Amino acid sequence: MLWRGRRQSDNIEDDRGGGGIGGGPGQFRIPIGGGVGGGRMSLSSIVILGVVALIAWGVFGINPLQLLTGEGGSLLPGGNGQITTDNSGGQDSGAGAPANDETKQFVATVLAETEDTWSGIFQSMGKTYEDPKLVLFSGQIRSACGTASSAAGPFYCPGDRKVYLDTSFFQQLEQQFGAAGEFARAYVIAHEVGHHVQNLLGTMSQFEQARQGASQAEANQMSVRIELQADCYAGVWAHFTAQKGILEQGDMESALNAAQKIGDDTLQKETQGYVVPESFNHGTSQQRQTWLARGYKSGKVSDCNTLSGPL
Repeated sequence: MLWRGRRQSDNIEDDRGGGGIGGGPGQFRIPIGGGVGGGRMSLSSIVILGVVALIAWGVFGINPLQLLTGEGGSLLPGGNGQITTDNSGGQDSGAGAPANDETKQFVATVLAETEDTWSGIFQSMGKTYEDPKLVLFSGQIRSACGTASSAAGPFYCPGDRKVYLDTSFFQQLEQQFGAAGEFARAYVIAHEVGHHVQNLLGTMSQFEQARQGASQAEANQMSVRIELQADCYAGVWAHFTAQKGILEQGDMESALNAAQKIGDDTLQKETQGYVVPESFNHGTSQQRQTWLARGYKSGKVSDCNTLSGPL
């Protein structure tokens, strides 16, 4: 990915080095192992790959769907994290944040590219795109959605319209999930920004209304549709990024590989040895690849309607 020398976004908040924060009894986490099955339910949104592991439903009595309905979204399904109900908002801003390192420059450049792309798309729709903030953190962070540990990786919080990213997740993406490459990392960011697009377009509020009174299985299916749409939106962004000549050979393949590695079925097979389809809340590997590729091929938001019809 030819990102160096391009515009960097000013919408970066660097909270790395800020130390821990006071908060509730737990955190919500990106799926970095652990099973997703039975009566448990995990949900991001968030946002990335997602990649978030929540056993909130069965273990902690907290509905993980809150992550999408005004309280967050991520890239991955997953295993053994927690989510607090601390909604005091804000974040601690301790001293000692690192210098303007290359990782931060990469993230700021990718975020700038999403800003340019979605601003143009929204303008063509007669709408105004509002840039999200992206918060870099380490240790713990408090958002409007609650408190997250550094294990949470990337997620999106609709409550404050911010993407949260623990930059060490990029190493985990490569070493634990086997998804290497700069564009795989860019896909993570683009997926979370996809949740922001959903928030601006009112999709998340529609989801909140639709899930009222829904069973856990029905809510999981709605979550799958939300997550696959965020994947498709990431593909739409990649379409226009390719037109700028930024993508190099193999870039899109690395993003598709990342999408494959974080499918519900793949992660469940690796973590618990079997799959529980009714617990899927992000989509299978094939579905995630299919919708990412669909958005990339067409570059049209209208081709990302995952909310109805077959997946």
